[in-house]
Amino acid sequence: MLRKIGRLFVIKNKWEAYLVIYALAVGAMSRGSHYLEQYPGVFGWLLFAACSGAVFLAGAKILDCLRYEQERKAAEAVGTSQP
Repeated sequence: MLRKIGRLFVIKNKWEAYLVIYALAVGAMSRGSHYLEQYPGVFGWLLFAACSGAVFLAGAKILDCLRYEQERKAAEAVGTSQP
C-alpha cells in the first residue's frame, strides 16, 4: 500500500516534470517579489535573480534525471529481451 502511495510522488514523464518546474517557478517568483519589497535596490534584484536561477538549475536537473531514468529502463528492456 505504501508503495502505491509512493508512486504518486514519482515524476514519470516530461509533462509531469514541466508541471513541477512550473510550480517551482511560480513559488520562486513569488518569493523573489517579496525580496524586492523587503530589500529595495540592487540587493533585492540580486535575490530575485537568485530565485529565478535556482528554478533553472532545478529544472535542468529534473529533466536530466528523467532522461537518465528513461534511458536506463530502455537499456534494461533491451538487456532482458535477449536470451
